[in-house]
Amino acid sequence: MRNGSPSMRHLSVAAGLAALFMMSATVPALAASNVVLAIGGQPETLDPYNTNTTLTTAVTKSFYQGLFEFDKDLKVRPVLAESYTVSADGLVYTFKLRKGVRFHDGTDFNAEAVKVNLERVLNPENKLARFNQFNRIDKVEVVSPFSVRVTLKEPFSPFVNSLAHASAAIISPAALAKYGSRDIAFHPVGTGPFVFEEWRQTDFVKGKKFDGYWRAGYPKVDGITWKPVLENNTRAAMLQTGEADFGYPLPYEQASSLEASDKLNVETGPSIITRYVSFNMLQKPFDDLRVRQAINYAINKEALAKVAFGGFAAPAEGVVPQGVLFAHKMDPWPYDPAKARALLTEAGYPNGFESVLWSAYTTTTAQKTIQFLQQQLAQVGIKVQIQALEPGQRTEWIQSAPDPKTAKVRMYYAGWSSSTGEADWALRPLLSTEAWPPKLNNTAYYSNEAVDGFIASALKSVKDEEKADLYRRAQEQIMKDAPWAPLVTEKNLYATAKRLSGVYVMPDGNIDAGEIAVSE
Repeated sequence: MRNGSPSMRHLSVAAGLAALFMMSATVPALAASNVVLAIGGQPETLDPYNTNTTLTTAVTKSFYQGLFEFDKDLKVRPVLAESYTVSADGLVYTFKLRKGVRFHDGTDFNAEAVKVNLERVLNPENKLARFNQFNRIDKVEVVSPFSVRVTLKEPFSPFVNSLAHASAAIISPAALAKYGSRDIAFHPVGTGPFVFEEWRQTDFVKGKKFDGYWRAGYPKVDGITWKPVLENNTRAAMLQTGEADFGYPLPYEQASSLEASDKLNVETGPSIITRYVSFNMLQKPFDDLRVRQAINYAINKEALAKVAFGGFAAPAEGVVPQGVLFAHKMDPWPYDPAKARALLTEAGYPNGFESVLWSAYTTTTAQKTIQFLQQQLAQVGIKVQIQALEPGQRTEWIQSAPDPKTAKVRMYYAGWSSSTGEADWALRPLLSTEAWPPKLNNTAYYSNEAVDGFIASALKSVKDEEKADLYRRAQEQIMKDAPWAPLVTEKNLYATAKRLSGVYVMPDGNIDAGEIAVSE
């Protein structure tokens, strides 16, 4: 949320927004039904505070809500909060909460529930993945049953954006007490439109309609099933046979045939999802800038966009994609294999070297991507073994690696979207020194004191012009240091059954099904 005057500022819910959330109870429900959403991977947890994957938080949004959320354009809107004020120094936020909301277990949502959840993620003993998203909070105080005050240790300009992130869900304190901070991952209890029914980790996550949902007239379906389908073509086939009502992502090469179906609506949209390869800079030969530069020159990003993404992508224009606030647009690395070979020779590798390239995903598109990268690198003498990691392997080998010096990762194909809509969450979790695993996702083990300083200063700044300059300087320095090979920014491609409405893919790749409905 951008800062305004130096006095107290107040965000009120506009009449139109209030109408969006408080639908008349007389709105007729559509025909009873269960909806199947086919997705490209498996959620590794149902605890939104303990994941860094967008797909997982898409699933957990069926059961949970936060104080705020993002709309389809990544604009912040209130949900369990009605309004807020912030002090002139940017340290104290006071939230007025929505009344008449209940958790799935029948207990009331109130200020104490907000306090319990924020204090849980702030407790380092819980070792939750989202700790660094909230660790600038100093204290949380209950002002009244429906008013809560949060005091920060220092100004943190994206704070409300962080609260709008799907990870900032409000879990029933009674459920936390019953299941504990770890086992709540298997027993989600929130205020969302669906009550958790069952999770078979490789097969599905099911929810049923919450009859006590605070939004009158919603949800408009009896149940929702999230079905992991790793193979792109299978996901597409399920849409065509009616086994699934929604599918994302889709095989890009099948876009035209899916569009020809009279049963489906095919949608494409802009995204802020950047795909990249990180290099473990603590290990040879990736500690040498010339090697990292050589790999960037060795990859034809235009060809990659066509081969693996069917043209539904474009070469990355920097480390933060356009569409993210304070993204700085830069020219993609040019394709120059001769330059790559010269740099390798200069670095002492005239015949190239051998290494390992891991992928964070097992999808068909990811397999195509790492195979393409393997072929491209081989042309300049770099021979890489490729492996697509299963979720458990990714967690153990990447996210939980306890000692940076012995981490086994070398080259790592992954993707990221700044799901708070601001450059902070595109840079700090991936490229700051504090973000080395297991804390966050700096799989390059990149560390630059100047970049850390730019990011820290931008977080404290209340002036957009100053923030833009700081983030620009950070991004330019990162490109010079080349801890990554930025590859492409892809487009979102998904399809829905024509009977389905109220489901869409957001620019960050999250899925919003809050107003899901069907017509028979």
